[in-house]
Amino acid sequence: MTTTHLPIEAKITAKTRGSGPMPQSGAAAPLEAPTGLLRNVWPAIAITLAIAVITGVAYPLVVTGLAQALFPHQANGSLLDKNGQPTMDSTKAVGSSLIGQWFDQPQYFWPRPSATDTTGSTTVGLPYNAGQSGGSNLSPTNDAWVTGVKSAAEALRKADPDNHRPIPIDLVTASGSGLDPHISVDAAAYQLSRVAKIRGVAPAAIQKLIDANTQPRLLGILGEKAVNVLTLNLALDQAAPYTPPATAPAVAPIPAAAPPAVLVPAAK
Repeated sequence: MTTTHLPIEAKITAKTRGSGPMPQSGAAAPLEAPTGLLRNVWPAIAITLAIAVITGVAYPLVVTGLAQALFPHQANGSLLDKNGQPTMDSTKAVGSSLIGQWFDQPQYFWPRPSATDTTGSTTVGLPYNAGQSGGSNLSPTNDAWVTGVKSAAEALRKADPDNHRPIPIDLVTASGSGLDPHISVDAAAYQLSRVAKIRGVAPAAIQKLIDANTQPRLLGILGEKAVNVLTLNLALDQAAPYTPPATAPAVAPIPAAAPPAVLVPAAK
């Protein structure tokens, strides 16, 4: 009896073909579900969804709720009314203690210069525009920076020509944000004599207002003491209201004397 030895590949092929019904002609072979892939991907999808719900929904709701319950004034922008009192009514608010405002009238304390521009522009200046915070990015060797410093110094000298003290650096240079609500204690002291003279108040009284609106160092060691310009000016208006000097009423010009009448003899 002769034994036929088939190659091993042929044996495997024959066994595979005989292990189950052959698919009908034209019918697609059944596909197995990629259970291994789903088993690995599903945990990643579930974790992503859970983190999104926790950090994107639950956490903001909890933090916002706690802030509104414990710190409503700060959570709503630290708004102040004209009396310098905290307010939640935006229609009564005159500003925020966290955002500087531009003052250039001599009866008020002036803030630092601001390099902010009109919203949507990089050339039209608008000091303390909260919609476009930023600095000038000019170096101290830039001609435009030097010109700005000289201009600010000249304005301060012109507003108080009798003051010959050195001008504090923060009164002639802008902050990085352009929205700094504070000035240094030295900057407030430099302007004290001008404000006291214009408002007709004793310098000691103005100094008390400066002290009351000076914020201490953070934790007693970080940073320097600073004066909030907006709260100080609001306190000024409450303690020593400014009355503009009365202007003399306009006087109508006196008409020139009429020339003497000239008599013309009647024609004969």
